[in-house]
Amino acid sequence: MYQLPAIMKKKQIALLIAVLFCFPAHGQLRDTLNEVRIKTAKKNMYGDERIDHFSPGQKITHIDSVVLQQYKFQNLSTLLSQQVPVFVKSYGINGLATLNFRGASAAQSQVYWNGIPIQNAALGITDISLLKTSSFNQVDIVYGGSSALWGSGNVGGALLLNNATPVFKNEEEYHVGVSLAAGSFGQHQLQANSSASRQRWYMASNIILQTARNNFEYTTDDKTYKTVNSELAGLSAQLAAAYKANDKNTISFAAWGQGYNREIPKTIFEQQSVKKQKDVSLRVLFNWDRTTAKDHRYAKLAYLQDYMHYQDSAVLQDTKNAVNQLYGELGWKYQFNTHHRLLLFAPIQYSWMRRQLMNDIVSQSRISLAGAYSYVAFNNKLQLAVNVRGMLVDSNLVPMLGANASYALTRWFSIRANVQRSYRVPTLNELYYVPGGNDQLKSEQGWSKDIGYLIKTNASKRFSIIHDLSYFDRTMHDWIIWFGSSIWTPHNIATVHSRGVETENKIQLKAGDWTIHAGVNTAYVLATTEQSYIAGDGSIGKQIPYSPRYNGQLNIGFYFRDIYFNYNHTYTGYRFITVDESSWLMPYNTGNVSAGYDLKLSRSSLQFSLQCNNLWNERYYVVSGRPMPGRNWLAGISFSM
Repeated sequence: MYQLPAIMKKKQIALLIAVLFCFPAHGQLRDTLNEVRIKTAKKNMYGDERIDHFSPGQKITHIDSVVLQQYKFQNLSTLLSQQVPVFVKSYGINGLATLNFRGASAAQSQVYWNGIPIQNAALGITDISLLKTSSFNQVDIVYGGSSALWGSGNVGGALLLNNATPVFKNEEEYHVGVSLAAGSFGQHQLQANSSASRQRWYMASNIILQTARNNFEYTTDDKTYKTVNSELAGLSAQLAAAYKANDKNTISFAAWGQGYNREIPKTIFEQQSVKKQKDVSLRVLFNWDRTTAKDHRYAKLAYLQDYMHYQDSAVLQDTKNAVNQLYGELGWKYQFNTHHRLLLFAPIQYSWMRRQLMNDIVSQSRISLAGAYSYVAFNNKLQLAVNVRGMLVDSNLVPMLGANASYALTRWFSIRANVQRSYRVPTLNELYYVPGGNDQLKSEQGWSKDIGYLIKTNASKRFSIIHDLSYFDRTMHDWIIWFGSSIWTPHNIATVHSRGVETENKIQLKAGDWTIHAGVNTAYVLATTEQSYIAGDGSIGKQIPYSPRYNGQLNIGFYFRDIYFNYNHTYTGYRFITVDESSWLMPYNTGNVSAGYDLKLSRSSLQFSLQCNNLWNERYYVVSGRPMPGRNWLAGISFSM
């Protein structure tokens, strides 16, 4: 069996003991089953000033807490690929999984944790296959770019991950629980978390232990193989604390550490694989908030470290990469009256890494000053926001700006529009990696526009309809692509034009103890190369690699008293794997089932869950050469009190 990371071995027994006494399960199921909730009125539902009040024209999807509960034993790559119209580029079992928003590259899609960016500063990406759904209390998806609000790299969209907001109680309150899961291919999980609150103190903790053999069978060229060198072992631990100094001031702390050892199985083109990879990350965040009736002031200070150790003894490769980041932010929001709000904030980010071959340190600094103004009129029917940012990257000043608005034509019909400048600074690896980095790279830049409408009816308390449609258009210049023969190097080689249509649709019916829902999400994305600096590469007018034109999800199910059931069907279209569309991967369909039962006891609850992924045993590849598992099961039980 593959071993847990060394840092985890020493503490494993102590952590397991702590689990049994200290940690709780997630909140109980609610009496609704809303897969996605699309933003309408401006309420403090997202926990971030930038989208609560300063992005009325952007499409934002909120994953419901019931859906998070269904996917608590899955990672975010599974949740997002089955619930929202975003393409998740998965390199198979134990491989990297990244986001593709609206034809953007992985480095053009950002991930935030409690308001701070957590992308690896060297790679510019976040591997969402290592992020467990149960690590977060709130998951939101922001579609489209807004570099003025979110900074460099926010081109296609952003994934916002948040933990629970501290709640202070006049009387002491505690929650404790534990969850266990087991499934196909040797999957085993232990999850637990806890919280305690008093009048001025709040503490919470969360831990996840995970192991898997991943020894599934797959067929290629009419031959059946079983994956080997595919084991996984990992640990994720979180700790949060908050102190309420008085009615206006709160100081909080959050720490999140992860360690994963994963074996990387061979592709169908290889005879064997002995590849191994260790991923260790640490994220520490300090936060101060001061809130009064009209203003909110805050300060954030974070330290992030990502360490990766990749080994392939077959070719004597042993690569270590350690990246560090310091992130600080000061902010002030002021509400003049019911019509006018102003947000000013100053993010500072400093990143550095040690180059193994050169034995030196390279770095990058980003200092920004940003502001946003929102105007609300006509009884909240009109909501308008403008935002601007000046960012100093090392010694280069970059201006960014944008505007967006929404208008409610009726109680059930609203329209929206968004125009933003999009910008991405090259990463540390793109600039300085040895061998292959290119310190002459220019930043990717362009403009993005999107318009849309939302129909949301509640004809009665028993029946509701949601229909949301978005059209987007984005052109990015100086697109960075790695290419070469023996040594790959990044170059600014293309202009890419992305446009398309997304829809999210849902019907819900309540009848007595029954709640029945059906929903369909669709995405049509045309992302083509408009210009290329490589003569005769055949890319002009062709779809960029690994950006499917079509993808969509169907969800249908019910909630009856304490029982829930959901069937998900996911379709992903052709993915071209060459710039001239000469090679491609076939479309695939997967069916996935979730079911559960919540047994309420006197002062506690017991929850049972069962999931089946790839119900119809589809043989498919998300990326070339990396087979995906067939039908697989996962059963779990959770106790909370």
